[in-house]
Amino acid sequence: MPAAISAGIFGFVVALGAMPTFAQTTSGYPGKPIRLVAPFPAGGVLDFFARITAQKMSERMGQQVVVENRAGAAGIIGFEYVAKSAPDGYTLLMGSAGTIGINPSLYAKLPFDVNRDFIGVALIATGPVMIAVHPSLPAKSVRELIALARMRPGALNYATAGSGTTSHLSTELFGLLAGIKLTHVPYKGSGPAAAAFVGGEVGVYIENIPVFIPYLQSGRLRALGVSGETRFPTLPQIPTVTEGGQKGYDAAGWWGIFVPAGTPKDVVGRLHTEVAAIVELPDVRERMLEQGAIPSGIGGEKFAAFVRAEQLKWGKVVRASGARVD
Repeated sequence: MPAAISAGIFGFVVALGAMPTFAQTTSGYPGKPIRLVAPFPAGGVLDFFARITAQKMSERMGQQVVVENRAGAAGIIGFEYVAKSAPDGYTLLMGSAGTIGINPSLYAKLPFDVNRDFIGVALIATGPVMIAVHPSLPAKSVRELIALARMRPGALNYATAGSGTTSHLSTELFGLLAGIKLTHVPYKGSGPAAAAFVGGEVGVYIENIPVFIPYLQSGRLRALGVSGETRFPTLPQIPTVTEGGQKGYDAAGWWGIFVPAGTPKDVVGRLHTEVAAIVELPDVRERMLEQGAIPSGIGGEKFAAFVRAEQLKWGKVVRASGARVD
C-alpha cells in the first residue's frame, strides 16, 4: 500500500477514535437548523438519500435539516465547502462510494483529505449495481455479454455517469475480471447517461439500481445481473452476476453521513443514533428497498473499517485499469 494512502487511512482511524472538542457546549444540540450538503445536483440518487434522511432528522430532532446541493467537479466542490465549515454539527455531508471510496485514488491532488478532514457518522445504505444492455444487443445473460465482447474487442460502448464515478469503476472492474475490453463513453451524470443508454447511443450500462428503476418495466433495457452474493429482494427475477457466469464481482454503491473533523464526540454520537433509528423506520426501509438499496445504520469503527476496505478495493481497480479523469 502506498505510504500516502496508508497515512491517510491511519488519520481517518485516529479522527474517529480521538476527536478534538470544539469550543462550545453541545448539551443543547441542535439549537438551530442543520445543513446537509449534497455534493451533486438535485434529483440524483445521492440527493434521494440526502432528502429522505433530512426529512426524518427534522421530524426527530426538533430542528429543520435542510438539504443544500453544492454540485460540481465530481463532488469536490461540496466536499471542500464542508471541510472548511465549522466542526459544530450544523454542517453535514452526504458522502458516497465515488466521493469517499474512489476519488482519493483517482485524483492526484485534492483540496482536502477525505480521511483527515472528515469523520464518518453513519452508513445510511448500500446498493448493488446492475449490469444492463440495450435490447438491440443479442446478449441475454452475463455469460453471453462476455462472449460477445470477446468476439468484438473494444467494439461495445458503455455509458457512465462520468469519469471516475462508481459506474465507471464498476464497469472497469467487470472488464478486468472477465478479461474483456469495452469502450468508455462518459456523460455528465447518471440522468444523461441513462437517457443515452435507453436511446441506443451505447449498448452497455453498469450503474446503481435506482437509475434503472424507471425503465425496468418498459422493456427499454435488458437487465443481465446484479452484484452481490444474493438476488436483490425487490427484483428476485434478476440473477446475480455470479449466477450469470462471472464470479468475484464485488461492486456496490453506498451513501453515508460525514462531518468535518473536530466535531464533538457527543454530537457525532447523537447524529449516529438518529440515523440508525431512521433507517429502521418501516416507511424508510420500504422506500430504500424500492430504490434498490439496503438500509444500514452502522457507525463508529465499523463504518471506518468499511470505508478503509472500500478505499483499498477501488484503489486497486483504479491502478489496474489505468482509469483517469478526463
